[in-house]
Amino acid sequence: MRILVLGAGGVGGFFGGRLVEKGEDVTFLVRSKRKKQLEERGLVIRSVNGDFSFQPKLITKEERTSPFDVILFSTKAYHLNEAIQDLKPFVGENTVIIPLLNGIAHLSLLQKEFGEEKVIGGLCFIETTLND
Repeated sequence: MRILVLGAGGVGGFFGGRLVEKGEDVTFLVRSKRKKQLEERGLVIRSVNGDFSFQPKLITKEERTSPFDVILFSTKAYHLNEAIQDLKPFVGENTVIIPLLNGIAHLSLLQKEFGEEKVIGGLCFIETTLND
């Protein structure tokens, strides 16, 4: 299963990183500046449940690849409209989108854009800090 994580911040970095740790095929869709940072330093998770550091697979919106099976949508709500446009090339016929944003107001917008059958409501309770 190919998984795309939109954003490698506190939420996306944590959940995507934990999936990588378990052996899943995870790619992070990030902005160019963040890609450069992560290429230089890697992604590090520090947690009471164990630390994990790795060199993530990264792409930017300009890069093209085949559609992903699952997309974890973990951007900030104020980037929602731009992020939807960025995601379109990576969504295929069988892609499932799981949003992990604050609240649920975004759910209907994502379902309208990608189809109700593709978007599963997501919710996470996690406290994270992004150290640049």
